[in-house]
Amino acid sequence: DLVGWCEQNGHTISAVKSSCVHFCRKRSLHPDPTLYVHNQPIPVVSKARFLGVIFDSKLTFLPHILDLRKRCEKALNILKVLSNTSWGTDRTSLLRVYQAVILSRIDYGSVVYGSASASALRKLDPIHHSALRICTGAFRTSPVQSLYADCFQICLDFRRKQLSAHYYFKIMSMPNHPLRSTFLNSCIIRLYNARPFNVRPFMDRTKLFLEESALISLDVKQSTFFSFPSWSVPSIKYIDPFSLFHKASTSPVVFYQIFNLHRSLYSQYVPVFTDGSKSTNYVGCSVAFPDSVSAYRLNAALSIYTAEATAISCALQRISSENTRQFCIHTDSMSVLQSFQQTESSNNPVICDILLQMEDLRNKGFDILFCWVPSHAQ
Repeated sequence: DLVGWCEQNGHTISAVKSSCVHFCRKRSLHPDPTLYVHNQPIPVVSKARFLGVIFDSKLTFLPHILDLRKRCEKALNILKVLSNTSWGTDRTSLLRVYQAVILSRIDYGSVVYGSASASALRKLDPIHHSALRICTGAFRTSPVQSLYADCFQICLDFRRKQLSAHYYFKIMSMPNHPLRSTFLNSCIIRLYNARPFNVRPFMDRTKLFLEESALISLDVKQSTFFSFPSWSVPSIKYIDPFSLFHKASTSPVVFYQIFNLHRSLYSQYVPVFTDGSKSTNYVGCSVAFPDSVSAYRLNAALSIYTAEATAISCALQRISSENTRQFCIHTDSMSVLQSFQQTESSNNPVICDILLQMEDLRNKGFDILFCWVPSHAQ
């Protein structure tokens, strides 16, 4: 049993510090389970906090939402003090404080408590609206939609769906994740369709939202986690000859001279230029070698970060077939270059693919450098 296993492995379970929650939605009378630890009964409670989320016996998550609202109402006092008209801070700083102190609490666990009823979730909306009014100084009668547009924010319902979509794609990128096979069968789906007010499980609920958003057909790239042992994760360094110059206060002629100096110092390296672009309905990337330029069209749902990283991956793929062994890849994406130095915490599959490509090229004797260049410089 569990107690015997714990004793064999050096663990101790205390009945006083433990609690039991009977998760059940039966309306008729039904006895609670009786559990003992060393002949001491474990108390049965109606709710329990686990990893910061309160789980009640009927999984309505109403106690968690009420507790979350109470804590956020106290945190609103910080914004009220900082928004003083005589010595308070500006709107941008207030919005940052709101996102760090209050909105982060609302986001935490939203994938779990997002299965609560719509009426329960709407209890958090006044917190969101009050904070935006404090940050902008808007009147209490200001329309909510104008607050969203003025603060570049979305409603909490869309925000929960966005976070759920991110977690859904993360699950689908892991081949062995246990939630990949938890979709409902057609018989149970018909029951949910007959009762649309019943909340569906997370995977089916998020899948339905993605179908409405025309995002369900996206090809999710499988993650390549643990491709390297923790003691041999490759580290990619980059050079930045423009670090001492600010683009806003530096003439393009100066940047041109600095780049010429850089090319003279690394003249033995073949220059390669990569770039990514994103517009309303188009995402693409390009790779420029001294003898050719290649352009690729990507899925319109990808971010500019992924486009820049994909361009570097395409450049490495082309380099692997070259006879020359020294290349210098130039990119204007500092975020991608910084991700190369944070490989332990990077979960982006494109970055993981680049690490695999770099390791393979190094084993073949290639010498690859990365260099940051300013974007849109004449």
